[in-house]
Amino acid sequence: MQQTVAGDLDVDLAPIRNIYPFHTQRFAVPGGALSYVDEGAGPPVALIHGNPTWSFYYRRLIAGLRDTRRVIAPDHMGCGLSDKPQRYPYTLSTHIANLERLLSHLDPGPVDLVVHDWGGPIGMGWATAHPERVRRIVVLNTAAFLSPRLPWRIAVCRYPLVGDLAVRGLNAFALGGTVMAVERPMRPEVRYGYLLPYRSWRDRVAIQRFVRDIPMRPAHPTWAVVDAIDRNLAALRNHPMLILWGGKDWCFTDHFLAGWLERFPAAEVVRFDDAGHYVLEDAHEEIVPRVRRFLR
Repeated sequence: MQQTVAGDLDVDLAPIRNIYPFHTQRFAVPGGALSYVDEGAGPPVALIHGNPTWSFYYRRLIAGLRDTRRVIAPDHMGCGLSDKPQRYPYTLSTHIANLERLLSHLDPGPVDLVVHDWGGPIGMGWATAHPERVRRIVVLNTAAFLSPRLPWRIAVCRYPLVGDLAVRGLNAFALGGTVMAVERPMRPEVRYGYLLPYRSWRDRVAIQRFVRDIPMRPAHPTWAVVDAIDRNLAALRNHPMLILWGGKDWCFTDHFLAGWLERFPAAEVVRFDDAGHYVLEDAHEEIVPRVRRFLR
């Protein structure tokens, strides 16, 4: 059956329905509506994506967990099938607040949390405010603490005019992710799925705003937000954590893995030496069963 998702973005999901066979729902937040997947029944798990991905990134994990779990996978505002308002506060604080609103609305009870890329500070921002509502945590190539490291490939996307042209005009960030964030070449239908929500200048507004929201100096408004999340991570230290790390990630390198282990020395770690930033794409055959076992 063909499904078209309404909103700021009119998307025909038919071309990817065989690999993203999930029903999406919508939830109103200030300024627009979020799209999210809510599949299965059982203990809940929330999958929080990053930039420039969307819940499509978690498609294999959704399929692998929904037989025994309630799986919730939102698209952040401006991402995936969510609305893409042009005048909107695309900041870390806003994304955390939207996740708070969605989870309060769905009221799943204590959740297991899976985070990747920007999903790290968004998910951990919510989790540090509600440690009693979190059971277990799975970390996939992300950070929730400040770092002076910014690869030039991302830094150039922050430049005025040049960054706008590259990210919003040429779609270089999302296109680059389909090549530079993986070690295994993507099949055409998978690449299509990643790019489907980002077909025009207007569709790519959040991709650019995420890039600009990376805090590289104390004067940046998101610097204090990330610093506060880091200081509050101690509230989660006794929560079981599984870190699944792509060893060939040129953005979230082993420097960030060491940062997680400094803060969570008891975490279980599996490093996939031949996987890139989209670690679920490169190592899903091993990751999905490991996550199933961990989220017992």
